[in-house]
Amino acid sequence: MSLEGRVAIVTGAGDGIGAAVARRLAAEGARVVVAELNEETGRATAEQIGGRFVRTDVSDKAQVLAMVDTAVRERGTVDILVNNAWGAGDVGRVENKTDAMLARGLGVGFYGPLWAMQAAFPHMKARGWGRVINMCSLNGVNAHMGTLEYNAAKEALRTPTRTAAREWAPTGVVVNAICPGAKSAAFRRMMSEHPEPEGQADATNPMGRIGDPDQDIAPVAAFLAGEGARYVTGNTLFVDGGSHINGVAWAPDLP
Repeated sequence: MSLEGRVAIVTGAGDGIGAAVARRLAAEGARVVVAELNEETGRATAEQIGGRFVRTDVSDKAQVLAMVDTAVRERGTVDILVNNAWGAGDVGRVENKTDAMLARGLGVGFYGPLWAMQAAFPHMKARGWGRVINMCSLNGVNAHMGTLEYNAAKEALRTPTRTAAREWAPTGVVVNAICPGAKSAAFRRMMSEHPEPEGQADATNPMGRIGDPDQDIAPVAAFLAGEGARYVTGNTLFVDGGSHINGVAWAPDLP
């Protein structure tokens, strides 16, 4: 129960990595606010862990601010912020990406997390303690095919991660990114449309498998959310079984 008494917000916590992180933080004693666009899955996670569900579209600034306000009003503060939500974008070639696709991707994957960080920071600063964890992606680092808006948003998010880490370091607030390699909800959706790279990704992973959200990713998030990470800031942790070392095979058949 290393997070006993801490208040955490986890976005996109209705499924996959977000749900796994919410479960782990709750198991460690945190009071978790489940921020999720899908009401059915969000409520299910919240009920499972005894948390508070707040329906949130993170591409809408007013909803992001309301999410943080709810946590502060009902729980007293925000100690831990995990920016995990996604749900934008389609698989396709660069030349076929529209302005609307890119705007939606950046709204969900860049602006939403940034607004949440800005809103949560004063409360963390006031207590001299805070943990921000931004879920980024190897897709951006390795420039995977077919997911331009996702790649761009996730790589963009690493910039305020490092910048805030530098600026907020004297306040006791640490900010880090995780690039996970896991069979998340987004991964499963991608595989349902383009199954051919899954076997390649498993085979070329140094550990021979793509990770599990609960067993492989959530424990690292729990570490970054806890007291043990007090001197860890501005980092990108590749929690991917070593996939980042030499890259992964990812070549879907794009029309």
